[in-house]
Amino acid sequence: MLPDLLLAFSDDYKILNLFRYITFRSGGAFMTALIVSLLCGERFIAWLKAHQAEGQPIRQDGPESHIIAKAGTPTMGGLLILFSFIFATLLWVPLSNAYLWPVLLVAASFGMIGAADDWLKLKKRSSDGMSSRQKLVLQLGAALLASLIFIQLSPEELRYGVALPFFKDSLIYLGLLYVPFAMLVIVGASNAVNLTDGLDGLAIVPVMIVCVCFGLIAYLSGNINFASYLQIHYVPGTGDLATLLGAIIGAGLGFLWFNAPPAKVFMGDTGSLALGGALGAVSVATRHELVLAIAGGLFVVETLSVILQVASFKLTGKRIFLMAPLHHHFEKKGWAESTIVIRFWIISVVLALISLSTLKLR
Repeated sequence: MLPDLLLAFSDDYKILNLFRYITFRSGGAFMTALIVSLLCGERFIAWLKAHQAEGQPIRQDGPESHIIAKAGTPTMGGLLILFSFIFATLLWVPLSNAYLWPVLLVAASFGMIGAADDWLKLKKRSSDGMSSRQKLVLQLGAALLASLIFIQLSPEELRYGVALPFFKDSLIYLGLLYVPFAMLVIVGASNAVNLTDGLDGLAIVPVMIVCVCFGLIAYLSGNINFASYLQIHYVPGTGDLATLLGAIIGAGLGFLWFNAPPAKVFMGDTGSLALGGALGAVSVATRHELVLAIAGGLFVVETLSVILQVASFKLTGKRIFLMAPLHHHFEKKGWAESTIVIRFWIISVVLALISLSTLKLR
């Protein structure tokens, strides 16, 4: 919005030319989202507590420490993240950017699905909200719409192709199969972040780390000079997604202020589904879907631990892990919550660096 309004006066006021630069707008979006989340956080948490007498329902089959330590903590803190980053994004990204809207569509719709799920959990006083089938159908519907928009916006040569990391000018043509592939990336990323969100600060920091990674990828992919130099696919218009990701980082940091142990609020499915969906959508837009699996490798491993646990129990009647997702396995082994969280953060940083190396190792 601000670039649309202020650049018209840039001939008279040269300083307004700053709004032409994605780096400046990204910094502005970051600071705006951070300030909004910090200023609104306390009042928002107080409002949640007033409307959630007993806080988020805790899994009775989960680690025993959670039943005592986390009882009464309000959920749906993802609404704070969503409001902060969407407000900052709309303020700092040119509204004419076509890639902005499908990403916001995914984030907002997935956030509302998560909010409905969280609300049902609170209403029923159970860790079971909407059925998995209901959530999946709604997610697939939003992902389908976003995927079709991305395909229409993409350059013709990239429209139905998947780029391979580490290989220059590589593209696997999927044809119409690209549509379900893109949907799988968006929905899969959303649910993977949701499964990871089980300890204070565990999900939000890796999300911010992946946002930094994909903010750089979006900026480079949307710049023809950098894309040509790095021999990655040029996707015009995606550079402004770096500003959106900057807003998510700012909102995430503000949320972490209140989510740091012991957490005053949980993001709930409201936040985890929205943030994961947004990351998946950005990876589809920039044609770096497979790089997301590297940068977000922590989310992938957490998801695989659940899949393997369920498959093993159904086939053999035995469990591979003490408890799934994986972070609960380490809790059961006696690791302190802070130890698990910080070590998982370290893993996320390493994976992000590996994913960024794909830009140059070609």
